[in-house]
Amino acid sequence: MELCMCCMEVNMAKYCIECGTLLIEKELENEGLIPFCPSCGEYRFPQYNVAVSMITRDEKTGKILLIQQYGRPFYILVAGYVNRGEMAEQAVKREILEETGLHVTRIRFNRTRFFEPSNTLMCNFTAYVDNAEAIAVNSEVDAYSWFTPEEARENIRHNSLAEEFLVAYLDEVE
Repeated sequence: MELCMCCMEVNMAKYCIECGTLLIEKELENEGLIPFCPSCGEYRFPQYNVAVSMITRDEKTGKILLIQQYGRPFYILVAGYVNRGEMAEQAVKREILEETGLHVTRIRFNRTRFFEPSNTLMCNFTAYVDNAEAIAVNSEVDAYSWFTPEEARENIRHNSLAEEFLVAYLDEVE
């Protein structure tokens, strides 16, 4: 029996995170059918993780940063989870600073997509940096490269959410 501690999900049946009682669906005005705990008498709205992914662009050259991580041979976008109480925009700046040492000068929101495998709402942004030459990656990053938009499109991991975000962005702005 597999137990997911983030939502106490066992074999697709959902249980109350407070008392473990099997949830039922109950109508909530203006919300529709919502999981409800008959024991606690409380609605239990779905819970999920929130993460940010960034199309990191050099303000001077327009090039896009792609990274490799965790021994994998493919390029992806810089990304990371949003901490409790943190705004997504703060997470963008923090993650880029932590992983690359670069300072974000401005941010543009692109789009979101729910990523089922990790129960995560992915929020994609374009983050502009003005000091690309000062990059100093941390131990989370195995390799990196700055690509022209065309090269980035070719080198991003194919059939990935990172590719989906990058291609949609490039199709809109290029």
